[in-house]
Amino acid sequence: MQIARGAIDRALITWLLMIGCLLGGLWGFSTIGRLEDPAFTIKNAIVLTQYPGASAEEVAREVSEPLESAIQQMSEVDTITSSNKPGVSRVEVEIEDTFDGTELPQIWDKLRNRVNDAQGELPEGARQSIVNDSFGDVYGLFYAVTTPGFTDAETHELANYMRRELLAVDGVADVALAGLPEEAIFVEPETAISANIGIPPSALLNAISTADTVTPAGSVDQSGQSIRIAPPQGSDSVEEIRNLTIGASGEVIDLADIANVHRGRVDDPQEIIRFNGAEAFTLGVSGKQDLNIVDVGRRVDERFDQIFNDIPFGVELHPIYQQHVVVDEASTGFLVNLAMSVAIVVVVLALFMGWRAAVVVGATLLLTVVGTVFFMAMFGIELQRISLGALIIAMGMLVDNAIVVAEGMQGDMAEGKSSREAASDVAGKTQIPLLGATVIGIMAFAGIGLSPDATGEFLFSLFAVIGISLLLSWVLAITATPLLAHYFFKRGGVAEGGAYNGPVFRAYAATLRLALRLRWLVVVALIGITVVCYIGFGQVKQQFFPDSNTPLFYVHYKLPQGADISRTAADMQVLENWLDDQDEVASVATFVGGGASRFMLTYAPEEALPTYGHLIIRTSTLEQIPPLRDRLEEFGRSALPQGEFRTERLAFGPGGGAPIAVRFSGSDPNVLRALAEEASSRMSEASDRLIDLRTDWREREMVLTPLYAAERAQTAGVAREDVADALALATDGTRAGTYREDDRLIPIVVRDPDAGRTGADHLIDRPVWSEPAGTYVPLERLVDGFGYEVHDTLYQRRNRVPTIAVEAGVPPGVNAMEVFAEIRGTIEAMTLPEGYQLEWGGEYESSTEAQESLGQQLPVSLLIMVIISVLLFGKLRQPLIIWLLVPMSVNGVAIGLLGTGLPFSFTALLGLLSLSGMLIKNGIVLVEEIDLTRAEGVPFREAVVRASTSRLRPVVLAAGTTILGMTPLLWDAFFASMAVTIMGGLGFASILTLFAAPVLYVIFFPKAWKADSPAKGTS
Repeated sequence: MQIARGAIDRALITWLLMIGCLLGGLWGFSTIGRLEDPAFTIKNAIVLTQYPGASAEEVAREVSEPLESAIQQMSEVDTITSSNKPGVSRVEVEIEDTFDGTELPQIWDKLRNRVNDAQGELPEGARQSIVNDSFGDVYGLFYAVTTPGFTDAETHELANYMRRELLAVDGVADVALAGLPEEAIFVEPETAISANIGIPPSALLNAISTADTVTPAGSVDQSGQSIRIAPPQGSDSVEEIRNLTIGASGEVIDLADIANVHRGRVDDPQEIIRFNGAEAFTLGVSGKQDLNIVDVGRRVDERFDQIFNDIPFGVELHPIYQQHVVVDEASTGFLVNLAMSVAIVVVVLALFMGWRAAVVVGATLLLTVVGTVFFMAMFGIELQRISLGALIIAMGMLVDNAIVVAEGMQGDMAEGKSSREAASDVAGKTQIPLLGATVIGIMAFAGIGLSPDATGEFLFSLFAVIGISLLLSWVLAITATPLLAHYFFKRGGVAEGGAYNGPVFRAYAATLRLALRLRWLVVVALIGITVVCYIGFGQVKQQFFPDSNTPLFYVHYKLPQGADISRTAADMQVLENWLDDQDEVASVATFVGGGASRFMLTYAPEEALPTYGHLIIRTSTLEQIPPLRDRLEEFGRSALPQGEFRTERLAFGPGGGAPIAVRFSGSDPNVLRALAEEASSRMSEASDRLIDLRTDWREREMVLTPLYAAERAQTAGVAREDVADALALATDGTRAGTYREDDRLIPIVVRDPDAGRTGADHLIDRPVWSEPAGTYVPLERLVDGFGYEVHDTLYQRRNRVPTIAVEAGVPPGVNAMEVFAEIRGTIEAMTLPEGYQLEWGGEYESSTEAQESLGQQLPVSLLIMVIISVLLFGKLRQPLIIWLLVPMSVNGVAIGLLGTGLPFSFTALLGLLSLSGMLIKNGIVLVEEIDLTRAEGVPFREAVVRASTSRLRPVVLAAGTTILGMTPLLWDAFFASMAVTIMGGLGFASILTLFAAPVLYVIFFPKAWKADSPAKGTS
């Protein structure tokens, strides 16, 4: 099949192909979507259920258990976890990795049906469960808005106006608001007056609850037309609520005569947000899928400019995270790196093959890159960190295809052959081996790209882009490269066979002949080096995903259970004041009571707790983070010893949670806490590099319990519920109704004027209404005082079993997997009671799951690679020679990573796979060349040397251009370890290809070696 010759004979078709790649690439660059990271589906949903008054254990037993039991029947479910707090059940459902994002809507519908069916099994008092399937939505344009001098109502009105305006922007999917001031209408009846008049609490609550309800008033028929009757307007101001009347003991009493009615902020809001110390609310904007986030972000910026023309002076917009800016800078920077890599390739080729070969190969490489972008745009693959990195990873193999054809044609034409003859000869010999080697290189990444878990989804574009680019490089290498060589290469110039008579070639040939004579010594040396390098590789630090290169880092702060949100906010202000004095700090966003909205795909918000404080700190540069973080760690731990203080770097890729975690599951909370305490002690003894040891159950909390005197209370006609209602009015208050203000629903809360008092001394004097007696009864007659108990107020379950996790961090710069290795033995040596289980979590679990998923796919990929290599040769010995080289590829990797101190991360694993593909490809072409040279009748020994010599320049140039092309990536946090892996590994792999492969070839063909004695051949 004379494809290469046909490309010259039918030049018009080849030019159309080349122009199509070029113009298609330009179109692709202008239309392709741009993201920071590749999208992966967060296959989680949250089921929230309120059960007021219940303890955490009661919530787990009476609410979470029935829900989990119903949800567990879904075959799609992988893991069910629940976090149970007093009055609140939070069930998190994680779907099996084998289901992709397109199937999730149907799965969430099924989940809702299961949850709705389970509502009948929930106890009386439990409210309707809410299924939140938007848990994974990402608001990549994330801003804080400060409104100094605005009232709370004006702030709400402003926020809703901004949200409406932004939702109208083309490409915006949703806008989320958080941190808006929480208000309530407080009705505070005077206890003494209510008791003297005899107004039951129910009369007060009923009057308020119906004050502003929406009730149908029917319709009338008039002249053949139905006319709706509007209901009477309710109380739509605080003043009108104050003027409500209450009927009691046959009299009508004004609410204002017995209660103080006012509007104000709630004492304990759900969340407090500040930006640079000023009160703020956040506004998160998410773009629609498959759209260019850079374009969406620019349109949002334009709308903000318009909005702020109409907004009163003083309102300020503060970016916390602008994904479109990050993406634009990252993609531009990466394209510059890509252009630098291509330029380096061209320069190296020009130096060693001449400017003509540099133009031919460089043009082919450029067409391959732009053509790949065209197909990426066609298939909906966005430009993001992984897809752009894939082009760099594939660079070595992209160049190799063109170099093999160009170098072969240049040599043939220099010996006098015409371009058509040279194309026919070179491509005829190499096109099938190159195709097979290209497919093998693609299959090396299939295990990752086709893995069904989050990591596989995150890295799918790597497999897709490498597949597209390598196949396109092969097509262009046997079409565009011959045509360009036809125009640029000169015919004649050296005698036949003189292309490899230079001093470098002669030196290599002489060295190779020596290696062949000392082949067994060479094999022993290679085995020895490999053993040493594998031992050294065991000392390389391990890492799942590296830290991000975005100049952000976090602070996590937790007070002991029971602390209120105002205390947490006050502690966070201490940190804000300190950070305000640090020159490196560009901004500080503070979140109290919960995490931020998910502004990055890899950001995992913490569960809402009043004891939790969170800072998002932005520095001017990435290099400023480590020293600032160290100083902040020292200050935070000394200034706030009452809480758990820790910092965290933003990491690439899916993940999140504590780096080191171990879980214990069983039925008894006391036993679980004892196991957790023992594990904490063992971990501390086993390693001094653990910090922030904690459990996810947190501390037990003091609970005040009224000692209900059943006989006396029943005699007085007071039930337990009446006592609970009276205590609620005396403390937090009771929601009695809703106040409507435009689209806002503001709760109306009835509470005692003394509700904000500290301590419990005043509760004993609280009057309790007795419905049968029609009067108030002092609480002290109904209880035998108050007692104190210790409760678990954060009760965690996993797959329906109570589960406690012991979690820990590691100091900055310390590798988590090294510390894990130090503690693993002592934890697994623990003796567990019958029925209790131990399970590892943290980074070990994440990396293990990813590797297991990869391991399930790799055997198929490996089998295909082996089959292709066997089919290429139709024999077994040649493929075996090539595959024996693969384990030795680790040698250069170990040397490179140990020399630079970089960890072997998941991206380094990608580099190792790429390296294997390049090594196999070079091996296939070299061994195939030896076979072809032997087939021409050249004596065995001379055939091995001559074929290897002819491959010297392509192998060295492909390796050299790839190694130098990786240089720009050394300064990229995500790809640095991968770049070192390829650079070190490929340098060593080149030696393997040029010396180990010929030596093994000779060893595997002993009869041919002996038959070709020195008298007959060249030794």
